[in-house]
Amino acid sequence: MRKYCEENERMKRLYFRHLRHADGKDGATIDKVAAALARFEASSRYKPFRAFHIDQAVALKAELAKAKNPKTGKPLSKATASATLRSVKAFFQWLSYQSGYKSRIRLPDTEYFNLSAKDEAVAHACRETPFPSMDQALHAFRQMPAGGDIEMRNKALLAFLILTGVRVAAAASLKLKHIDLVEGQIFQDAREVHTKGSKTIYTTLFPVADDVRDCFDRWVVHLRETMLFGSDDPLFPKTAVSNTASQAFAATGVKRAHWATAAPIRKIVGDAFEAGGLPRFGPHTFRRTLEQWGATRYVTPEAFKAFSQNLGHESVLTTFTSYGQVSRARQAEIIKSASE
Repeated sequence: MRKYCEENERMKRLYFRHLRHADGKDGATIDKVAAALARFEASSRYKPFRAFHIDQAVALKAELAKAKNPKTGKPLSKATASATLRSVKAFFQWLSYQSGYKSRIRLPDTEYFNLSAKDEAVAHACRETPFPSMDQALHAFRQMPAGGDIEMRNKALLAFLILTGVRVAAAASLKLKHIDLVEGQIFQDAREVHTKGSKTIYTTLFPVADDVRDCFDRWVVHLRETMLFGSDDPLFPKTAVSNTASQAFAATGVKRAHWATAAPIRKIVGDAFEAGGLPRFGPHTFRRTLEQWGATRYVTPEAFKAFSQNLGHESVLTTFTSYGQVSRARQAEIIKSASE
């Protein structure tokens, strides 16, 4: 069976160019759109897009409803199905305005890519995401060893995430010149640091615990004064791997290079919690940890606005809606306290 259609490939290339240069979408977003369109083409047996019929949209929805997550083997989530269908729908809406397709694709027909109202409600339902308490985060940090350069880096990395809640891509791309220990600030310069939405963010280290701050400071000083790292060298350098006497590759320290991906950071964080006898958590969950920690400390409107900006949010509503959900345990505690 044919696995592609030349005409379709040409239109997809034009659409991806439109997404990048007209809509300003990044590569990761375009890759997701490409995957969604590939799924549609497989479902429609690689028929030309100009032959689109509403039955193809219905068939794709039916296929997604039966599909399994390749990693877990469980049914595909409604959220994933919704995102896939929205990507395909947006493509056909764009296609309906293109020369040679205007008379073939009716804009109202793209509405057949919509999930039912019930399934959309399930897809976008707010769910409580597990995250560590500050006590758990500090426990994981304090049980970490700090003997050699690799262990020092790993512990300083966890300290940094506790102190800032910086996103993992940004942490992986920060350089020493972005750190001001005197003022206790991090300059997330979007020209060099991979921030969300390419925003430039000034982050002041949160006053969580003295030993956490001391660990991070010692690491920065160690890089600058002992390892003689320069301003453009990474804050968290990747692991150096060398061939040992036994002809086996082993970690031998760190080198002046950034991690290519955020995967090593996720592993370091997950391993730290697991070593402390706790569930594995990812680095992004520290943002929820800090929100819970800061919600009872920055209580005035001005203080909460500063707290929100420190997390990189332009609006306090983002902090409330994205990270401000009250946990079930705290919800129950607040409700019961009304009788006191």
